[in-house]
Amino acid sequence: MVLVREVLGEVLREQRVRQGRTLRDVSKNAKVSLGYISEVERGVKEASSECLAAICSALGVPLSAVLDLVSQELSRQESAVTTLPSVDASLDVRDVVAAA
Repeated sequence: MVLVREVLGEVLREQRVRQGRTLRDVSKNAKVSLGYISEVERGVKEASSECLAAICSALGVPLSAVLDLVSQELSRQESAVTTLPSVDASLDVRDVVAAA
């Protein structure tokens, strides 16, 4: 199952690392605790819209751009999930696997 908070955290971390910024630096500029930002980046906590806006502002990236990246990654992950066909009891397991 794909969790939005995990994908959001990955996107925020990628943006921060790409800029060569530390958690401490972003925390200071966003006025959000370092520990909380770390938890958001790890997908442990779900950031409020206010907190997310502050982090994006500190990173100098529009919130809409971050959410767009999150949406793109969610779509990519969801499309990668494959479902197995329903199993007909009369079929051999090898036939079901071959059909997938």
